[in-house]
Amino acid sequence: MDENDWLAERFEANRADLRAVAYRMLGSLSEADDAVQEAWLRLSRSDTSDVNNLSAWLTTVVGRVCLDMLRSRRSRREDPLDVYVPDPVVSRADGIEPEQEALLADSVGLALLVVLDTLAPAERLAFVLHDMFAVPFDDIAAIVGRTPTAARQLASRARRRVQGSATVPEADLSRQREVVDAFLAASRGGDFDALVAVLDPDVLLRADYGTVPLGVSKRVRGAQAVASQALLFSKFARFAKPALVNGAAGLVTAPDGKPLAVMAFTVTDGRIVEIDILADPERLRRLDLAFLDD
Repeated sequence: MDENDWLAERFEANRADLRAVAYRMLGSLSEADDAVQEAWLRLSRSDTSDVNNLSAWLTTVVGRVCLDMLRSRRSRREDPLDVYVPDPVVSRADGIEPEQEALLADSVGLALLVVLDTLAPAERLAFVLHDMFAVPFDDIAAIVGRTPTAARQLASRARRRVQGSATVPEADLSRQREVVDAFLAASRGGDFDALVAVLDPDVLLRADYGTVPLGVSKRVRGAQAVASQALLFSKFARFAKPALVNGAAGLVTAPDGKPLAVMAFTVTDGRIVEIDILADPERLRRLDLAFLDD
């Protein structure tokens, strides 16, 4: 085996973990794939003869690529989207596909990714690499161009933000499913009171329809307001199928097999506290939803 073949083999052995890093950094499956591909290009052009830990080297390269992409994303968004739901990882209701397991390790739900998207790029990198992948602060400091102490402070600020904002979901998947099924039954039946009963009083709904048409995407808070929105969904509810969305109970709505929306639910203490809806047609087309045809 020549050196290029050896490098390619080692890279493929790390691909799933590198994609998991990039997904947490970017919240976008397509951009995560682009970041991993860029890491391969950099590896193929680099002299790695003095690299003792190739996995760690690749992780820092992906981190650097993602940091550049986040900074570029911020500079392009002069008017940030008011509502943005990250790309969901959608699986069949009966289990996560093996190739998705690394993506969803550590219970990376959509609600957490929404919080990560509010962090400054350097904060997000420090938190993701250190808290989720145990990368030393010395290595993180080299990526962000700061001292290890400053890198530690970046992660600390991000950690406080995450702990103060991210909702801890119900651990029991079967209990999640019961609550989401009750929500779906109430939506199908147009039962406003039953909807309110499964919603936390301070429930938050985010609906991302993309940039066109303007004004359709929305953020709604409160059980009665969210229940009213759910009643608008009732005419499509009969097309909804149970699914796992980032490892949690969710729904995919697909009239005639054409994806209309992916809904992620955060369930706590038997009630729905957050609903994240991706209904952006362009981004839905890029998701792997082949299981809908089964």
